[in-house]
Amino acid sequence: MLVKDAVKITDSLTGTSKMPGKSYSLPAWACQTGAKLAKIPGTPCFGCYAMKNNYIRYPAIKAAQYRRLDAILHPLWVDAMVAQIKRMKWFRWHDAGDVQSHEHMEKILEVARQTPDTKHWMPTQERPYLPDPAVVPDNMIIRLSGSKVDGPAPSAWSHTSTVVTDGKPSCPSGKQGNKCLDCRACWNKDIKNISYGKH
Repeated sequence: MLVKDAVKITDSLTGTSKMPGKSYSLPAWACQTGAKLAKIPGTPCFGCYAMKNNYIRYPAIKAAQYRRLDAILHPLWVDAMVAQIKRMKWFRWHDAGDVQSHEHMEKILEVARQTPDTKHWMPTQERPYLPDPAVVPDNMIIRLSGSKVDGPAPSAWSHTSTVVTDGKPSCPSGKQGNKCLDCRACWNKDIKNISYGKH
């Protein structure tokens, strides 16, 4: 499949100035767990960045997110994502939004399987859709997000992420102009938990 034809199916990938590679942005309003947490003070999703600023300032961004959400159901979605990702070294699933179903999770895993030269990282709050760890390909890391700021890392999954306010996050981006630069810790399976500074 040609990339230009793939984009017609999936809509465009998203680029962020912070990270290497591309991402796939879905509407945060469609998060099943995150949209509930966004209403609860003390959770990482409260005041969600993906529900404000440029995400709502520019209607085209939100419209594209909803087109991507609809595209997940397309029968050629996996093939189209593979066509776009296969030449990339790093990929992040969902700089906004989250997994929608078991079927969606399986499609993401299949994209990772078919792009073995790409390192995939996916943070998620959607505990119900976590797969059997045995079926997660070696080139993909899923990090289960903690549900409370300054709370413990989740115990239900091998790799996690947390949000802290003590000024000592393990993520260095806050000291690097909000950029990853040469850090790839989020994609590193040897690192069990990544802590991010609250923003």
